[in-house]
Amino acid sequence: MKKVNLFLLVLAIFMASCGTTRTVPVTGRKQNLVVSDEQMLSLSTQQYNEYMKKAKKSTNAANTAMVQRVGKKLATAVETYLKQNGLANELSGYKWEFNLVKDNSVNAFCMPGGKIVVYEGLLPVTKNETALAIVLGHEIAHAVAKHSAEQLSKQYKQQVGMQIGSAVLSAAGMGANTSSLLEWATSQGLQLRNLKYSRDHENEADHMGLIFAAMAGYNPREAITFWQRMAAASGGSSSDFLSDHPSDAKRVENIKGWMPEALKYYKK
Repeated sequence: MKKVNLFLLVLAIFMASCGTTRTVPVTGRKQNLVVSDEQMLSLSTQQYNEYMKKAKKSTNAANTAMVQRVGKKLATAVETYLKQNGLANELSGYKWEFNLVKDNSVNAFCMPGGKIVVYEGLLPVTKNETALAIVLGHEIAHAVAKHSAEQLSKQYKQQVGMQIGSAVLSAAGMGANTSSLLEWATSQGLQLRNLKYSRDHENEADHMGLIFAAMAGYNPREAITFWQRMAAASGGSSSDFLSDHPSDAKRVENIKGWMPEALKYYKK
């Protein structure tokens, strides 16, 4: 029995240390994932469908149309960029959806697979279509950069490394099938739409999102005034959208640094 447990432990650690190494588009950063695209898409679809069953869609036709218009332009720009760079398979399995829901929270999210949701409470802060494109570009960047998969991979590795219990050892087999990932994520209470990203991920999403918005024909300069407006609106509160993000001053400084690159893609 001890030999079997030792074997399973070694197997769990081995699986946690391996995975797929990929390069993030735009930034060129290397990342290691132990969670597959198939698993993430399955988990995302399940959680998105559950969320939309409970969510109330906005009845504001004009704002709903704006969200869909901006989302489609960004999706087309991202698809075109990836295709031109031989990375079309990065969006394999994506089925874009763009929704505006009745919620006063200042928030938005894009789940793996291209499931985008904007809360009505965000629009009074964005104020215009270009600022909304900055936000959605940021959220789409999280999906394209596979930040959710990276965060789940990190948490999974940590759990396998810290625990030896039978539940964790059985979870070590999650790399082999999708259902085990769903069970593990559920047991951990992990919701992709609420997953907290690292500050490095937020920086990367700011960078990529700025580029994506410019590619879609939106003036990237709007990002500076929008993020300043967003910071003022938060008033130092714990807005989900701003948690774990860079400081206001640092964010604006970073955006100014990326602006020359973004403007190369911007066509009026």
